[in-house]
Amino acid sequence: MKFTTTALALVLTATSGSAFAQYGMQSPPPQNPTQTTTPPPNQPEEQQTTTKGGVKPSAKALKALVELQKAVDANDAANIPAKIAAAQAVASTKEDRYLIGQLQLKAALAGKNNAAMSAAVDAIAASGYQPPAQVAKLYSALGGNFYNAKQFDPAATAFERAAALDPSNTDILLNLGEARFAQGRQADAVAIFQRVIQAKQAAGQKPEEKLYKRALEIAYDAKLPSTVEIGRQWAAAYPSPDSWRNAIAIYRNQSHQDVEGTLDLLRLMQATGAMTTPGDYAIFIESAADQSNFNEAQAVLDAGLAAKLVDPSSSQFRDTIAALKAKPKATAADLETAVKTTTSGMNLLRIGDRFYAMGQYQRAAEIDRQSMGKAGVDSNLANLHLGMALARAGDKAGATAALKAVTGPRADIAKFWLVYVQQHA
Repeated sequence: MKFTTTALALVLTATSGSAFAQYGMQSPPPQNPTQTTTPPPNQPEEQQTTTKGGVKPSAKALKALVELQKAVDANDAANIPAKIAAAQAVASTKEDRYLIGQLQLKAALAGKNNAAMSAAVDAIAASGYQPPAQVAKLYSALGGNFYNAKQFDPAATAFERAAALDPSNTDILLNLGEARFAQGRQADAVAIFQRVIQAKQAAGQKPEEKLYKRALEIAYDAKLPSTVEIGRQWAAAYPSPDSWRNAIAIYRNQSHQDVEGTLDLLRLMQATGAMTTPGDYAIFIESAADQSNFNEAQAVLDAGLAAKLVDPSSSQFRDTIAALKAKPKATAADLETAVKTTTSGMNLLRIGDRFYAMGQYQRAAEIDRQSMGKAGVDSNLANLHLGMALARAGDKAGATAALKAVTGPRADIAKFWLVYVQQHA
């Protein structure tokens, strides 16, 4: 990330003409620069420091400000600190203090002194002259200066001040997040990026995809618990084969799924078009075969061949293809007969899986319902498979209800499927 000092530089109006022109002050006659510091009899003091659309200093501070500006314009570094102190000693209004801060800032910029810039911005903020959002811009630009100098602690402090002054400015929060990351505070950085995502959503805006990806990158590298949820949010906001594949792969890597969970996630990858490598097909085929679901294993193999992602002559698939040829494949009629004769709830659930593999999702859902409540059937697994079948059948309400009923270790898989339901069913 690269910041610029533009915002700091822009607070200084280009000087021209007399020393007072910078602020729009009423210039005194050149032959007597101090003449207007003493008001004529019966004339209000403020008339002696009227502006032309600029900032009005007090008459008391006017001379000291003139001297300070001359030193700053002449880049008289040796005398500037004393001139600043002299001006501060006679400053009596917020305008005085603001102008002193501006001149401090101009001098600091000329000297490329970040510490002096920080003191100047603090002085401008303390003056109370500018509205908070304007001061926030100064602190944000100051943070950029520190960041570019690899001074990440003061950079973060400046961005924090900016965010406190303008809490709705998500650009400032993004800068703070990057500064936290540079400090090695990955969890804080991710939390800030999530805060930005939430703020944009609350404002009716769609967060940029790069924001999800940046938060996910940091969370994944740091092995943070929020990684899975951020991946799921990315797939929800920007569904694509890439977002779905990465989100599911991250969850699989972190959760170390059993064969059942692996299959249910691979089925989701298949539904979202996220199976894009030969390895995806190899794992799917192997997992289905491990459950003796040779119908599904064969269907996945055929899909991989059609997509030209399975090379039948490769060592990775040659033996698999030969083995699958020798395995029995049930027909729909075979499955219907099995439904009538089985007394096992888990057998019913497996029959439902086979109808699912055939694309007969509504029939799969009916059989999944029959399995519920029977001995040995995990209600969470049954609800998950019911929700998956209904999702593929296009029954949004039914799928949502079933998937929301899933608790325990399979709840995260159900949440992934719920995202799919919102997008497709």
